[in-house]
Amino acid sequence: MSRPSRTLPPLPSHRGSRGPFAESWWGNAWVEALEESSLDAGRLSRGRTYARGGYVGEITVTPGRIAAPVHGSRPRPYRTVVRLRALTDQEWDGFLDAVTAQPAHIAALLDKDMPHELVEAASTAGIQLLPGHGELDPGCSCPDHGYPCKHAAALCYQTARFLDADPFVLLLLRGRDEEELLDELARRNAALSAREKGAPRADEGPGPASGVPARDALATSVRPPLPDPLAPPAAPGEPLLFPELPGAPDPVALTFLATGAAARAHAALTDPGCLNPLPAWHDAIRLAATHPDLTGRGTFSARFAALAHGTGHTTPELARAAAAWRQGGEEGLAVMEDHWDPPAGNFDRARSALAAADLPRMTIHRNHLTDPTRTHQLRYGRDQRWYPYRNDPGGGDDWWPDGPADADPVAALTGLLDA
Repeated sequence: MSRPSRTLPPLPSHRGSRGPFAESWWGNAWVEALEESSLDAGRLSRGRTYARGGYVGEITVTPGRIAAPVHGSRPRPYRTVVRLRALTDQEWDGFLDAVTAQPAHIAALLDKDMPHELVEAASTAGIQLLPGHGELDPGCSCPDHGYPCKHAAALCYQTARFLDADPFVLLLLRGRDEEELLDELARRNAALSAREKGAPRADEGPGPASGVPARDALATSVRPPLPDPLAPPAAPGEPLLFPELPGAPDPVALTFLATGAAARAHAALTDPGCLNPLPAWHDAIRLAATHPDLTGRGTFSARFAALAHGTGHTTPELARAAAAWRQGGEEGLAVMEDHWDPPAGNFDRARSALAAADLPRMTIHRNHLTDPTRTHQLRYGRDQRWYPYRNDPGGGDDWWPDGPADADPVAALTGLLDA
C-alpha cells in the first residue's frame, strides 16, 4: 500500500507583516508548541523571517515526517526535514475510543471539521497530539547545528500555515491520513449505533435483511462521466531515493535521471510549449539546476564536472548558469548573459522605491542596479522582474545569482540583504 502524503505548494511572501504567524487555533497551537520546545529563540526569529519571506519550497507531509527545500545563502536550497513520532496502533485505538465516546466529536470529524477539543480527548487517552518538549526532531543539509537551525525553524513555521488550511495534516503527521481515519470512525459509529438500537449480537445470528441488494443497485448500464483530471502540482516532487544494491545501476545516476524526467513531465503538464528541444548547453543547465545534489560553487562532484565538460564549459560556468536557471528558467539565464537598456518606467522608478525603503542607494549601468560596496546587485529582466546577484567582497566582477526573482525591487533586495 502506498505511503499517504500531502503536499503544500510554496506560499507567497508575507515579508513585513506583523502579528501572529498563524491564523487558526491549530496553527497557533503548533507555533506555541514549537516555541516552547526550541532551545534557540534567535534562530526561531530568523526562521520566522525566512518563512514570511517565501524561502520555503513545496512542503511534503508523510507519517512522522515534514520535508521541504528551504532557500538560504547558497545557490541551491537546503534539504530540510522535521520529524515527529507517529502514534502506535494501540495509541490510535485509545484515541479513537475517546473520540467515539463523544458524539459531537464524531459528527464534527465526519463533517471534516477538526475541533480543538480533540487535544483534550487525546489527553484523556494518554496521547499527545501536538508536539511536546523535545519531540520535534529537525534535520537540515546546512552546516548550522542549532536546535533548530533557521531553515528547519522556517519549515516549522510554514507548517503552521498548512494547519491553518487543513488541521487533518497533524493527524497524518501522527500516522493516519484523513480517509483512513474517517473510514474507521464511520465504522465505529455504525457499530455504536447498532448496539444502542439493540441490534443482535454476533452469537444471536443475523437479523432480517432490509434495503436494496448491492447487485440490484448496480444493475445498470448507465455510468457517470469521469471526473476532470487533477490539476498538476506547483512543482515536481522530491526525487526518489534508490537503494544501492550489488549489480544494480548507480543510485545517484538513477536519481539524476529521474529528477530530470520529473521536471520535463511537470513542464509538459503546465506548459506544453516548453517541450521544444533545448540546445545541448541549455539542457545541461536545466539538468544541473533541477538536481538537488549536483550543483555547487566552490567544490564540484565528478558527475557535475563530466556534465560541464561534455558541453565544452567549465564547472564554475555551469554552476553559475544553473543558479540563474533556478531563478527564472531561460529568462533567468538570459538576465545573466544579456545586458540591455530598459525603457523608461518601472526601471527608473526602482531607485526611488529603494530609497524610500531606506535601502542602499544603487548606481545604474544598463539593466543593473549595484550598491556602493559592489557586493549586492539587482538585474532587471525583460519579464519585468528583478533578479538578485551577489559578489564576494574583493571578488572583482564575480557576480552570482542569489535568491528568487521578484517583481518588487524592494522585496528582491531585502531578501538578498537578509540572506
